[in-house]
Amino acid sequence: MQTPAINVQNLSKNYGSVQAVDDVTFQVPHGELVGFLGPNGAGKSTCMRILTTWLPASSGYAWLNGYDVMYQSMEVRRRIGYLPESVPVYGEMRVHEYLTYRAKLKGVERHGRRARVDHCMAKCRVKEVQNRLLSTLSKGYRQRVGLADTLLADPPILILDEPTSGLDPVQIGETLATIKELGGQHTILFSTHVLPEVEKVYDRVIIIDKGRIKFDETKKAIDAREASYLLEVRGPTDAVTAFLRDQPEVASVKAKTIESDLTGFEVRSRDRKDHREVLAGRIAAKGWGLRRVEVQRPSLEAIFNEVVRRRQETAVAAPAPVAATEPTPAPTEPDKTPAA
Repeated sequence: MQTPAINVQNLSKNYGSVQAVDDVTFQVPHGELVGFLGPNGAGKSTCMRILTTWLPASSGYAWLNGYDVMYQSMEVRRRIGYLPESVPVYGEMRVHEYLTYRAKLKGVERHGRRARVDHCMAKCRVKEVQNRLLSTLSKGYRQRVGLADTLLADPPILILDEPTSGLDPVQIGETLATIKELGGQHTILFSTHVLPEVEKVYDRVIIIDKGRIKFDETKKAIDAREASYLLEVRGPTDAVTAFLRDQPEVASVKAKTIESDLTGFEVRSRDRKDHREVLAGRIAAKGWGLRRVEVQRPSLEAIFNEVVRRRQETAVAAPAPVAATEPTPAPTEPDKTPAA
């Protein structure tokens, strides 16, 4: 069995009393493109900094391409390309000059260095600004220069923290296309807050919340989840709801009022077949107006919101600790000593 490209076992990180990462375990096989998601403060960046040897873990283990991030950090660094959320660059250097300097540091051989720098600049679409000072570039361009930097040594593993931060919509599309293209050649772990971006490129998604892994599934498994139908029917809500529940193809019905006489219904079928035409025909035969009918596939946004909502509901449901109170003193007898 092939060793995973990224192998994380029981990883934890404490900042004093704050538990940033709590017993995280996951593996990423070679060539897989994984979206690493979570709300702010979930522990994403901390995990990435541990994997890239920027931070030591409090406990647990992690191996990248078979090398331990704690005890073989230099070997790990030779095999990764890391793009932090805020790209550190030398503002007084020009783009081509900076990438050439970085290629030297990363051990790119001299005879192929120029070609490699040109290739990475073209790949990340920064060739048109190669002679400009980095200090004069927008954040989006600096981000793309940082992405080019991660590719210089052609590392087997890329770890990208918010790679599309600061890019305009056109640049985002181009960058995502580049990441998707790199997915078959490199193992990629990348984080983002923009869920539609992940849906365009990912092979698998991991959701972390409060320092713990709360969801881990492949795109294939998510796409295979049972779809639901969204119907908007103009008619009496109770009657339409009862009618839909009586249909042999329907497993469950949820109703939500849209207007006074218009109701939205989320309908789940008993099998994976498409029953839209059958249900639409029966609704029309009852004389009710059907304004909308469509299939709703499971989306990352819905999954992400469900994970976060579960956490919020758990926090609300947890009983508040009972405040300690001082014991009530026992009543004392009044002083009956006669006055002098």
